[in-house]
Amino acid sequence: MEYVAALLPPVVMAVAFTALIVTMVKSQGGANKSKEDAAVDAVLARAEAAQEPKAHGA
Repeated sequence: MEYVAALLPPVVMAVAFTALIVTMVKSQGGANKSKEDAAVDAVLARAEAAQEPKAHGA
């Protein structure tokens, strides 16, 4: 029975990891995709605007 105890944690982690990946893939796109894309675009634009004065001042 020691082999069952040795194999159980990796099997549980593999199943949990697979479930996580499946959830991530299923959540891509859909109704919220445009909202998520807009949020990412806004953050990137803010980051670029914050770095722009430093580049010109150097």
